[in-house]
Amino acid sequence: MPFNPNTPFVALPLLPPKGDLENKPVLKACVEARAALASLKQATALIPNPTVLINTIPLLEAQASSAIENVVTTTDALFRQAQLQENSADPQTKEALRYRTALRHGCVAIDKTPLNTRIAEEICTIIKDVRMTVRRVPGTALAHEGTGAIIYTPPVGESLLRDKLANWERFVNLPSDLDPLVRMAIAHYQFEAIHPFTDGNGRTGRILNLLILVQYGLLDSPVLYLSRYIIRNKRTYYDLLLRVTKEEAWEEWILYMLRATADTAKWTVEKIQAIRELAERTAATVKKRLPKIYSKELIESIFVQPYTRIENLTNAGIAKRQTASVYLNKLAQAKVLSSAQFGRTKLFVNPAFLRLLTRDVADE
Repeated sequence: MPFNPNTPFVALPLLPPKGDLENKPVLKACVEARAALASLKQATALIPNPTVLINTIPLLEAQASSAIENVVTTTDALFRQAQLQENSADPQTKEALRYRTALRHGCVAIDKTPLNTRIAEEICTIIKDVRMTVRRVPGTALAHEGTGAIIYTPPVGESLLRDKLANWERFVNLPSDLDPLVRMAIAHYQFEAIHPFTDGNGRTGRILNLLILVQYGLLDSPVLYLSRYIIRNKRTYYDLLLRVTKEEAWEEWILYMLRATADTAKWTVEKIQAIRELAERTAATVKKRLPKIYSKELIESIFVQPYTRIENLTNAGIAKRQTASVYLNKLAQAKVLSSAQFGRTKLFVNPAFLRLLTRDVADE
C-alpha cells in the first residue's frame, strides 16, 4: 500500500530494517564519529571539575532541543533560573529547564534498568509536567510548519503502539552486529515514527539519543550538545525522517546522524578546552589581585555554572556564609564577577564564562 500522509502509518516496519545498512560511506562516518566521541570522553575526564559539564552542556542542549519545537527561551534565562529555583520564570523557560531534569532522570534510570517504554513515558511526563502515557486515542498528525498540510500520521491504537515500542526496546537493548551509532540513528527514527505521545515526542526522542550513547558506553555522561547540529540543519532533519518513511532512505538519514554526532562532539571538546583556558586565566588573575582569598576550590566554584549564590560556596565547604559573602563581593569588586539582585536572592555572574557558553563558537 503506498504511503498516504493522511492515513495512520500502521504498516511502519519493525526493526531491524532490511538491507545493507553499513555500506562504505556509513562505516567511514562511523569511524569519524566514534573517534570524536572518544576524544570527548577523554576531554571530559581531564577537566578539573566535571560538574561544570553536567551543569552547563545539558542546559545548552535543553535550550536548543526546545527551540526545535518552537519553545523559545535564552540560555542566560536558563542558567539564571537554574540557580534561582523559583517560580518566577516564564512558562517557556520552565519547560526548557524540565528538559534538563528529564535528562538527569533518564541517566539515573538507565543505571538501574535498560532503556524501555516506561522510562520514555517518565521523561515525557517531566518535560510536559503532566502525566504522559502511550497514546490511546487517534487524532495525532504532523503538519508542515509553513503550509499546515499534513505530512505524516503516525500509527494508532495503544496495543499496536506498545508492540512497536517493545520491538524498539529489543532493538536498542539486545546484542547486535550493527555499530552502536547506527543503532542509535535507526532507533531515533523509529521512536519518532511511532510518535507514542500526544506531545513531547521530539524532545523525548533526543534525550533517548543521549541515553543510548551513555548506555552503550560511548559517553560517560550526557554532555553531547546534539541538538545544536539539528537546529542548524532543522529542515534537513525533518526531510530525511520523512524520506525514511516514504522511501526507506536509510543511508542518508544514518549519515546525517553520524555527522551530527561527530560535529557536536568536536565542538564540545573545543568548548571544554576553552573553559579550561578561561578558568586558568581567571585563577591567575585572582591569585595576583586577591591572594588572600584565592583557592583552587573557590575558582572551581565559580565555574560550576555561570551564576553563583553564597549557598554554593557554603554547600561546597569553601567557607561559612559571612566569609563566602566576602569572597564573592571581593571577586565582584575585582570585576571577575558581577552581582545582581533577583527578588530576595543575590546572584553573582561570571560574565566571561557566560559569554563563552552562550556563544556558538567554541572559544570566548
